Amino acid sequence: MDEEQSNSRRSFIKTGLITGAIAAGGLGIMEVASQDTSKKKGDTVKLLSPDGKIVEVDSSEINPQIPDSLISTHNVREGVPGKKFVMVIDLAKCKNAGRCKSACSKMHYLPETRSYIKINKMQDSDKASPYWMPTPCFHCDNPPCVKVCPVGATFKLTDGIVGIDNDRCIGCRFCMVACPYSARVFNWDTEYQINVVRFKEIKEHAACSTHVTGTVEKCDFCPTKAAKNELPDCVQACPNGVFYFGDENEDVVSNGDETVRLSQLLKDKSGYRFLEDLGTKPRVYYLPPVDRQFPFKDVEPGTT
Repeated sequence: MDEEQSNSRRSFIKTGLITGAIAAGGLGIMEVASQDTSKKKGDTVKLLSPDGKIVEVDSSEINPQIPDSLISTHNVREGVPGKKFVMVIDLAKCKNAGRCKSACSKMHYLPETRSYIKINKMQDSDKASPYWMPTPCFHCDNPPCVKVCPVGATFKLTDGIVGIDNDRCIGCRFCMVACPYSARVFNWDTEYQINVVRFKEIKEHAACSTHVTGTVEKCDFCPTKAAKNELPDCVQACPNGVFYFGDENEDVVSNGDETVRLSQLLKDKSGYRFLEDLGTKPRVYYLPPVDRQFPFKDVEPGTT
């Protein structure tokens, strides 16, 4: 990000429109954005500052316009025609090997200590047996992250993938708050050791996060591989066949070793979607951890 664009981002955020507008009387961000900016000085509005404090500013200083420097050159807004990508995660097979995380890090030029995939230790009750639960982005069909983004930086593709335009993202982090799965991460640029210019030149990453400092990133289902009917890196790297990936329209998913009918797999293994009652309609399904292949061991990934 060049200095002009960086300054423009900061200036835009300082207006209060993007940093969490909370207008007096319960006005939300979209209502503040729609207010007449020609108001006379003296009319004040309460806003949430970047450091979480309620501040009062003159309404004439609120600028609802998006700076020209934020107009993106990112042109990946259409999905693969006829496709509806879907993932299934078999919890009975997961032993926290961690290969999915390391493969994701390598694919997206992330530090080894960071990944877009989390592996959580889960235990449904005190007496229940714990199990491991990998969580990528869920690429919801009703994504709250898309609804709250004030600049259209996060969007839903026709093939089911939820993407992020890092050239347009202003770092307000509304999407991170809205995501019930905590699937998004913020790039503070404190750990990245990559050549960003070189990264952007690699065409295979054209639809992936581009590591712009001060923007949000997440799992993207490796869209350039999916477009070529190839499995995402996390699916290929898992030694136990935990991840299945495929096309819902074709009703086929694969973990690299076996290819099965999506509908039959979900029916036979009692597939479900995480936090289904939220109405987000995630494109990631889980198979419950029954008849597990491995005994549970609470160890660091990569040591099992």
